Amino acid sequence: MDELVLSSLDQGVLTLTFNRPDRLNAWTDALGRRYFDLLEEAGKDPGVRAVVVTGAGKGFCAGADFETLGAIQSGAYAEEPDPRPNTFPTTLGKPVVAAVNGACAGLGMVHALVCDLVFTADDAKWTTAFARRGLIAEYGLSWVLPRLVGQQRAMDLLLSGRVFSGAEAYELGLVNRAVPADRLLAEAQAYARELAAHSSPASMAVIKRQVWHDWEVTLAESARTAIGEMLASFGRPDFAEGVASFLERRPPRFPPL
Repeated sequence: MDELVLSSLDQGVLTLTFNRPDRLNAWTDALGRRYFDLLEEAGKDPGVRAVVVTGAGKGFCAGADFETLGAIQSGAYAEEPDPRPNTFPTTLGKPVVAAVNGACAGLGMVHALVCDLVFTADDAKWTTAFARRGLIAEYGLSWVLPRLVGQQRAMDLLLSGRVFSGAEAYELGLVNRAVPADRLLAEAQAYARELAAHSSPASMAVIKRQVWHDWEVTLAESARTAIGEMLASFGRPDFAEGVASFLERRPPRFPPL
């Protein structure tokens, strides 16, 4: 089971790699449990300051495994579902960067977009796929997608289920960067290392919570909450270190989360 998701830590950046390359890393309950377990461990590990998620081989995640879908269709599905929702990465107090290296479809697209930032290979193939399989916009994608690209573009991607490239994903505003495939992982990891080296872990945790949560509240509510978070930040060692490192013109030495 450990091999379903590979894990390596370097300079504060944990890289997690979906490892079912023969199935384009199609999602199974076992793979999902291992991925979420590793994210939970990362949340508790002071040595981890950022996470990069990618796929082995030619795919990022080609959606739900067809054997699983077949079992659901036939009524033979007997797995106990993981209680953690597919939006679980949004609850991690550390930034998660998706590096979409190839096929990213259906549930795989959900898992890319519930990361905090998304880098993609410019030739990666993306698709919502659901409408072409007789399914619906699953696991909150109907909520996330319009907020990223707007309602009309979201409707296009969801209703048509068409395949589009990583380059188009960037043009649509769906991802942060689209780069040649051979540079993708290095660029995502370099970005994550910048976060690990220069951004306060406490600040990133609060900012991440603010951004994901504040989609659900009014501007006035967001502003009120931000005042409380700001006052709390004044009392943290991260604030003192952030000011000191700036005045002393040196890299910050922020404490772990």
